[in-house]
Amino acid sequence: MGRSNRAGRARTETEPNPAAPGGPSGAARTRSQGPLARQVGSGLAELVPDRDRPHAWTLLVDGAPQSLVDLADPTYLGFEYQRRLGHVIDLAAAPGKPVTVLHLGGGALTLARYVAATRPRSRQQVAEIDTALTELVRAELPLERGWQVKVRGADARAVLERTPEGAVDLVIADVFAGARVPAHCATVEFATLAARALAPGGRYAVNITDGSALLFARSQVATLRAVFPEVCLVADPAVLRGKRFGNLILVAAQQPLPLDELSRRVASDSYFGRVEHGRSLADFTAGAVPATDATAAPSPAPPPGVFH
Repeated sequence: MGRSNRAGRARTETEPNPAAPGGPSGAARTRSQGPLARQVGSGLAELVPDRDRPHAWTLLVDGAPQSLVDLADPTYLGFEYQRRLGHVIDLAAAPGKPVTVLHLGGGALTLARYVAATRPRSRQQVAEIDTALTELVRAELPLERGWQVKVRGADARAVLERTPEGAVDLVIADVFAGARVPAHCATVEFATLAARALAPGGRYAVNITDGSALLFARSQVATLRAVFPEVCLVADPAVLRGKRFGNLILVAAQQPLPLDELSRRVASDSYFGRVEHGRSLADFTAGAVPATDATAAPSPAPPPGVFH
């Protein structure tokens, strides 16, 4: 779920990406049709044309930005959190190598499109509980023909529980109920299920939001550190200082993470960010305790006006 300002591209080319074969598998929405608003299971979904990119659309649900999709260039990642998850995807394997990905939370399928375009022949499953939202996205912002993306209309945790052990290279959790991460998807038990689903060398990436004292973020770091030996956090320094509400990306694995390359990519991005790990991450946690199914609470609601 998008919580931050827009940014530049994740790729340097200016023409539509040639990796997308055959065009969308359906009649894609055009700018001339204007905005669209429709009630879905999670609220009022809106598709708003981008001011600067003629084939790009922003998905909002109840006024909160969820996803940005450029139908002409699926490698374009316009939201801060999506760009940072894009770095994780880029480092998941050798460039262009197919991977198996489980997306928990779908939105407009921006990251699934990115994986399909940058890593052809990848196999992807998406868990999106709001089937009406998925139907809207697939009708108005259709996927390219030939992409192996399966969307399941089910709760993210239920899908994770049914995922076979060692089945995927990457689990990406971007699970929001309204504008908050639900408690049952932010626990040690949930992270343990994600760890079980990962193949050797696999990685778990999580998008959360927080602000002010960052109590939820600190608890989430402690939660992942209780399950995974390797954890890092990526965020804007202003968010880390509690100066503004925003996104934080957590990445976890059983093996060492590519911290040097991830740090280089984050530092050179058009969004200013920082990677915390090791001692600095332990200091950030500041004695927070892991969240369990018995103790977890959802992430805090965004402050009024944060999306305006």
